[in-house]
Amino acid sequence: MKHLCIVFLSLINFYASAQNASLDLQKKPVLNSQVIAEQWGKVPDGLNTSYASSNVRFSKDLPPSVDKQSNWETKAWKGEKVHTQLLLWTSKSVDNISMEVEDLKDNQGHVIGKENITSGFLKFVMTDEFADGCGHRKPQDFDSSMVADIIDTRKTALSIAKNNTQPVWLSVTVPANTLPGNYKGTFKIKADREYKMPFSIVVLDKMLPPASKWAYDLDLWQHPAAIARVHNVTLWSPEHFDAMEKYYKMLAGAGQKTITASIVNEPWGHQTYDDYPSLIKWTKKKDGRWTYDYSLFDKYVQFVMQCGITERINCYSMVPWKIAFTYFDENLQKEVVFEEAIGTPAYNAFWKTMLVDFTRHLKQKGWFDKTYIAMDERPMKAMQAVIKLLKETDKDWKIALAGDYHPEIENDIDTYCIASKFQFPAATLQKRQQAGKLSTWYTCCVEPYPNAFTFSPPAEGIWIGWYTASKNMNGYLRWAYNSWTKNPMEDSRFITWPAGDTYMVYPGPFSSIRFEKIVEGAQDFEKIKQLKEFYLKNNQTVELNALNKALAMFNIADLADITAEEMLNKVKPLLNN
Repeated sequence: MKHLCIVFLSLINFYASAQNASLDLQKKPVLNSQVIAEQWGKVPDGLNTSYASSNVRFSKDLPPSVDKQSNWETKAWKGEKVHTQLLLWTSKSVDNISMEVEDLKDNQGHVIGKENITSGFLKFVMTDEFADGCGHRKPQDFDSSMVADIIDTRKTALSIAKNNTQPVWLSVTVPANTLPGNYKGTFKIKADREYKMPFSIVVLDKMLPPASKWAYDLDLWQHPAAIARVHNVTLWSPEHFDAMEKYYKMLAGAGQKTITASIVNEPWGHQTYDDYPSLIKWTKKKDGRWTYDYSLFDKYVQFVMQCGITERINCYSMVPWKIAFTYFDENLQKEVVFEEAIGTPAYNAFWKTMLVDFTRHLKQKGWFDKTYIAMDERPMKAMQAVIKLLKETDKDWKIALAGDYHPEIENDIDTYCIASKFQFPAATLQKRQQAGKLSTWYTCCVEPYPNAFTFSPPAEGIWIGWYTASKNMNGYLRWAYNSWTKNPMEDSRFITWPAGDTYMVYPGPFSSIRFEKIVEGAQDFEKIKQLKEFYLKNNQTVELNALNKALAMFNIADLADITAEEMLNKVKPLLNN
């Protein structure tokens, strides 16, 4: 899919000076067994409990270094999802630990029902380190460790072994119809006795729209074949579609607006663990005519739309990393590979026939206006040749590109996602916004930060939303939503990129700390947008200037010297005044 990033050697150089600082932030002190035993020896008997920041990954093997907090207090907008962590740790084993939540109530008796509260034991997964970022890697060559990331909302009880810490993830989604007020409740942990952990949420008289209406454009690329594999069902069977439904609804709930649709086999050269088959069957008939079977494409796109992802269909790709388009040849009775270079007469003839037929089909379905031919970064002449062919086929074809910033073709790109090294010129960005074109950015295996690896500081997911707002862009792209490794619930490391690079959620589906923080960043983007409009409309220049000053702080290079959490702690209170 990816890794358009691999060709960006200039990006590697851009970040080289900052990588050492990033690695210093990632590395943890190596403690010997005696020191660890001494730390556990200082832990009071019984089950210890405390609320803690949701922006910290706590170690399983060490007692947490926190000031105990028996109460959690936060603020939220109507429609917002807020999080915290609850830590459980013990120097002696504790069996059969379970959790219970209750309704939240204010002094007037108004209620946030417990069905809006979720809790999950955090599970640990193997990660590694950034090192050189992109490139083939062997696990033994990298520092690896276990980190908390999987939010297991299905496990109802567990035991904690001697000298272990178990984090719990607690989320509250404030219903849109909640009346403003201070809502209080208690989170109960049942173990050797019952532990009561009170918490309260001040609901403000401000409203977040539903995720489907968010301006923030999140694009996490989907991988349907991976779902079939982990659920052990036949690809494209009814059981496969049943399995996919929960994943796609979870993604729609994060504000995803784009369907990832493969119109050729292996559009990214099989760089993932699972296959990436085409949704369209290409056939060359005995008489030389071409036919295209769109039945699976139609079924899949309609299915994803029913799950709530409806705005765009990004088709990959006329411009793959390796020119190798497969089709079935009736004369030869076998699969054949077309390998002619982009821009050649043979390439143009091969694709022109398909594009004419595809255009007709999309218009018949009523999908043409929301369908894009999507490209990763390729040589300029290749991209210009594809753009020319598309516009000759139908002047209204839309194009999406993820790659470097190229002023030569910017006007032809309807959805332009640039690498983090680049920025849109201010005048260009304004022109694109006026034309209704999307301008977004992405990170991949190149950037040590901000990122969403399993070792990345969780707050970087939120930081991404703030950075997007600060640069007046529309959103953020990252591959991939669910291109899982061989054993994703155990080991997030992959053979070519830093751990966690290939997926954001886990088979189940289970959410992750990383995914929840990306969504939190999207929520903050919506808050920022709404507040800026409100302050402008009401001439509240003091508040507007304070928010703009906060946004001006967000520059990627600064993450070499200050953590994302430290920056966010300074500015997030501005959203809840």
